[in-house]
Amino acid sequence: MPARSMLGAAEATAVVAQIRQLGQGLPHLPGCPWILLLEPLEVRIQTEPKYTGIWHCIRDIYRQERERVEVALGFRRSGEASECCTSFSSKVRGFYRGLSLPVCTVSLVSSVSFGTYHHCLAHICKFRYGSTEAKPTKADVTLSGCASGLVRVFLTSPTEVAKVRLQTQTQEQQRRPSASGPSASSPVWAVPGPKYRGPLHCLTTVAREEGLQGLYKGSSALLLREGHSFATYFLSYAVLCEWLTPAGHSQPDVLGVLVAGGCAGVLAWAVATPMDVIKSRLQADGQGHRRYRGLLHCVVTSVREEGLRVLFRGLAVNCCRAFPVNMAVFVTYEAVLRLTRGLLT
Repeated sequence: MPARSMLGAAEATAVVAQIRQLGQGLPHLPGCPWILLLEPLEVRIQTEPKYTGIWHCIRDIYRQERERVEVALGFRRSGEASECCTSFSSKVRGFYRGLSLPVCTVSLVSSVSFGTYHHCLAHICKFRYGSTEAKPTKADVTLSGCASGLVRVFLTSPTEVAKVRLQTQTQEQQRRPSASGPSASSPVWAVPGPKYRGPLHCLTTVAREEGLQGLYKGSSALLLREGHSFATYFLSYAVLCEWLTPAGHSQPDVLGVLVAGGCAGVLAWAVATPMDVIKSRLQADGQGHRRYRGLLHCVVTSVREEGLRVLFRGLAVNCCRAFPVNMAVFVTYEAVLRLTRGLLT
């Protein structure tokens, strides 16, 4: 009987551990709407120097999509007829190009990232203090956060390549005479199809033309971005939680978690944006003529041509997205941890 009880406890612990691991993927799901709203602007602002701000980028993307749809439908005439024949949904579709794959994989990536952080922190505490329940130091949190960021690179690099390529590809539209001959009064616009028809087609095309290394183009910048940004992410969250914990309590309340999570996301993106800009430029550079020979050459060229401020292009978009997303992320994360602790007890 005692043996059976011990086996049941072990099985229950294993089940709860699996639930917790799966639950690590839930935090980023509430943030998907914000990702959809602001993610498309980030790559455009970072890779195209012509954009002077968020609203300039929004207006230009909308105009480009309207013209592309009008050309595809054969309406290059000005006036209300052209406007009426292009639906609103068709014109805003360009804002969401390349986002289907990141949205579909965000739960998996979040699960691996938060799971790595949790297990790494537990192993460090057990190794240094003899118990997984010991309170970790700030150095322990920083090291675990850095490890969780580095692990993400192997999963996110291909999806980042697909997202950047799809959002930055252009369609060169050529004007050709109509089939009735050169004397025809109205031209017919022929629109060649885009190189990449979707995320999966983009990945297979890149792998075929550039090899597997093409799927990890810009991964050096991605490693630098994820490592120190996730170290900052988890460390700032832990410090802010300590500050916001009421006297006599071991954890902050829901409002404290919301504030700590939102601020941690903003701080993480503040340190991540410079390498995020370089990553986007390296990944977009695979189309057509290549400008950059590597990470350092991209940094030097970008700073020389556009000044130091180029390293912070898209920071406003990232921060606007980071605060609400990470408020939802950490509230969900803490709820999952409390649920699993309750199941264990």
